[in-house]
Amino acid sequence: MTSTPADVETKTARGVAPRTASGASVETDLGWALGVVFRRYAKASGAALDDVPGGPRGYQVLATVNAEGPRRQLDLAAQLGVDRTVMTYLLDDLEKAGLVQRQPDPADRRARLIVPTDQGKETLCDLERRLTATEDEVLGSLDDDERLSFRRLLRRVALKADAIDPLHNACALADENVDPATT
Repeated sequence: MTSTPADVETKTARGVAPRTASGASVETDLGWALGVVFRRYAKASGAALDDVPGGPRGYQVLATVNAEGPRRQLDLAAQLGVDRTVMTYLLDDLEKAGLVQRQPDPADRRARLIVPTDQGKETLCDLERRLTATEDEVLGSLDDDERLSFRRLLRRVALKADAIDPLHNACALADENVDPATT
């Protein structure tokens, strides 16, 4: 009996694919596949972001204020799902590293706008190059067309999952007159 490429890919180091209680290969389980890919990506991207203050959170701050412009500190914390106290310490570290600045908000003198510095923009470009290399490593078994299809499908699933999370997007859904139960 000859092995197909799929059979070869699903074998473990012992040479036998693990089985679930039903007898199916564990690799057919969505949770297993998502977990393996996520853990690999999290480890590699964590290493790529290791020298930025706050790691992935610091990267998110830089990417957000660079792409969307200056943001109020509290709005940024809410958007990124970061506790406001944690955001304060994160911004302190990013500011000490010269990556962002807090500037007075002309519309509210009590508030501060978070603005990327030139060094922050350069750092962001470097981090994006590192993350692209990480993605290339993680998705290395896919050709360019497969990567594009994978990204499109994953984005669709993620947007759908995010849209039906009533705690996360209730206001957006209400604005669009969407019933979360039907999405």
